[in-house]
Amino acid sequence: MTDENIEQIVRIARTDVNGQQAIEEALTSIDGVGHRYADAVAKVSDFDRDIKIGALSREDREELEDIMRNPDEHGIPTFLRNRRKDRETGENKHIIGADLELTHEFDIRRLKEIDSYKGWRHEQGLPVRGQKTQSSFRSGAKVGVSRAEVQAAAEEEAGEDEETDEGDE
Repeated sequence: MTDENIEQIVRIARTDVNGQQAIEEALTSIDGVGHRYADAVAKVSDFDRDIKIGALSREDREELEDIMRNPDEHGIPTFLRNRRKDRETGENKHIIGADLELTHEFDIRRLKEIDSYKGWRHEQGLPVRGQKTQSSFRSGAKVGVSRAEVQAAAEEEAGEDEETDEGDE
C-alpha cells in the first residue's frame, strides 16, 4: 500500500488512534489495552502484524474492536483480562475506553459508600495502598517550614525582648 491510502487518524473503540502505527502499537493507545493484550489481539486477528492500522478497511477495524470487546469468542486467555471475576456478574471481562474510567469511578464510589478504609483514604486524598506519607503525597496545603517566616518571627521576638528590658530599668 502507498502512503496515500493510509488514514492519518483512525477511530477504534471511541478513541482516536494514530493511523501511521502498526496494529499492535496503535491498539495500546486505547485505555485498558496494554502491550500484552494488544499482542494477543494482533495474534488472534489474521492481519499482518507490520501493516499500519490506517491501511485497514472499516470492516477490518470493526473486527479488531470486536476481538478486543469479546475476548472469550476469540480465544484470548483469561489471565490477560483487566476485570476478572467481576463483582456484579462474576464474569471475566475486559473493559476498554470510556467504560474503564466509568467502572473505576463506580468502584471508588462503592468503597466510599460502604465506609471502607480504602474509601476513606480516597475521600481524604491520601494514598490507598499503604505507601508512607512522611515525605510523599505532599500536595495541597503549604507543607514544611519557611525559613523567612522563622527569621521574621525570631527578629520580632528579639525586638520585644529588648523593649521589655528597657522598660524594666
